[in-house]
Amino acid sequence: MTYRNAAGYRKEPTDPERLMWGILRDRRFAGYKFRRQHPVGRYVSDFACIRHRLIVELDGGQHVEQTRYDEARDAYLRKQGFVVLRFWNLDLLKNREGVLETILAALAANPSPGRAGARPPSPQRGEG
Repeated sequence: MTYRNAAGYRKEPTDPERLMWGILRDRRFAGYKFRRQHPVGRYVSDFACIRHRLIVELDGGQHVEQTRYDEARDAYLRKQGFVVLRFWNLDLLKNREGVLETILAALAANPSPGRAGARPPSPQRGEG
């Protein structure tokens, strides 16, 4: 069911989602790979950087009425190891640079598990 929902959401993005995807897609945002409308368990994230365990949500006015749902959803996503950033659509439209700086800071604060603690390569034969 969730995968069908994700496909439907991808077909009909909101204007702010379309704008954000134009920034994040194809590793355009500082080389980070994001997925759009990515299923995580029973939920669908707006944008997810899987390698860095970051989810970015853009919220419209309907989220004013569903704070309990969003809190439960965010708690579930955090249990799955994700950091969740929520921005109002208006924030993206009026303060794009601030939103992007916040996302970049979160990515830098949560380095890729594949890179963290990686050992340097073994020395070539005859070295070391």
